[in-house]
Amino acid sequence: MPERITLGFDTSAAHCAAALLRGDAVLALRHEPMAKGQAERLMPMLEEMLAAAGLGWRDLDGIGVGTGPGNFTGIRVAVAAARGLALSLRIPAVGVGAPEALAWGLPRPCRVVIAGKGDMVIWQDFAEGAGGRPQQAATGALPPGPAPAAPAVGIAEGVARLAAARAGDPQPRPAPVYLRPADAAPARDAPPVILA
Repeated sequence: MPERITLGFDTSAAHCAAALLRGDAVLALRHEPMAKGQAERLMPMLEEMLAAAGLGWRDLDGIGVGTGPGNFTGIRVAVAAARGLALSLRIPAVGVGAPEALAWGLPRPCRVVIAGKGDMVIWQDFAEGAGGRPQQAATGALPPGPAPAAPAVGIAEGVARLAAARAGDPQPRPAPVYLRPADAAPARDAPPVILA
């Protein structure tokens, strides 16, 4: 039986990151820092990675996508791309939280801390077997717990590895994970009226 090919990607922070796996082997890794432009860069990056590995979209067996928490727009870009690809290719898409991806391969218990907006950090503790929920705190105001651990792999590789591990289990459709409401709010004015 051929080894599964899994594509994982994440745009939940100021980056566009992707990993391509065949079984446990890493075929390609990309991590491009960028404050904006993930929507324009993600699909070309994925196509470049597949082409460099001698693969096409139809060779994929599964997709993993970073669901956040993190940048509101970035998360939506990646989740929408994963859901669209999964639907068109008829393969599963698995959502993976950013802290969970960065905790892949770390001994338990551990704590993952990710820089957030302003002076905030996103953190999550992982015990034997499972983790809690991601939370947000001011830098330097974390509650007692394990010391923050350095990730064993990059975020995209963690997303791809967890997606590959969960491939045989039923999964809900990937959905964004947010810790706070969006900075933008709907307009307070009444919508325009369409005249007949």
